[in-house]
Amino acid sequence: MEPKVNTFLYLQVASSDEEDAKAVYKSRIADVQDDTLYIEVPLEEQTGRYKRLFPGDELSAYYLTEGGVKHYFNTHVLGFRDDVIQLVAVRRPDPDSIRKVQRRSFLRVPAVLELAVKLANQVRFLAYTDDIGGGGISFTTDPRWAFNAGDVMECWLLLPYKNGTIEHAFFKPEVVRVKKLESGRNQVMAKFIEISDSERQKIIRYCFERQLEFRKH
Repeated sequence: MEPKVNTFLYLQVASSDEEDAKAVYKSRIADVQDDTLYIEVPLEEQTGRYKRLFPGDELSAYYLTEGGVKHYFNTHVLGFRDDVIQLVAVRRPDPDSIRKVQRRSFLRVPAVLELAVKLANQVRFLAYTDDIGGGGISFTTDPRWAFNAGDVMECWLLLPYKNGTIEHAFFKPEVVRVKKLESGRNQVMAKFIEISDSERQKIIRYCFERQLEFRKH
């Protein structure tokens, strides 16, 4: 279901500034023409501030449909149009590029990141992720570390951002599944059961940056 006139959009703007990248803005589609969506100037609801956009700005957007299904797409600013109010012209997404995600689900991206793991028996070791998202991770590990579905661990994930800063995100995941790979190593798939909003936002920001990279290649 493509976004229509009067649909509300929730936007994040790609930025090397951490605070800017985390901010979520709300806008409304005022007009749809061919390959262009015309949206109202985005507003950050928490602060009441409008976001000034520039041609070429990369945006990650989603809108909600009935049943709480989020529809995600990437776009960028094309220019502006003066109507009764100023409207921002953004690229209309190709319907095939719009991803549906149930509310409370999160986008996952492939990423090889360093992960420090502490098991319930206090054993600690380093592993590397295969993919990460706001709802969970998968990582590969040496078979000497035994994992079973339902196991809970403590993890610290190293997140390098495009602007050169590095963050650590702490969370407690629960093992959902363990798969033996042809290499002899194990792939562990886990979902977050304890993670603060601020730690989750660090991971989502990293995923957003990775998404933009994939789009450019």
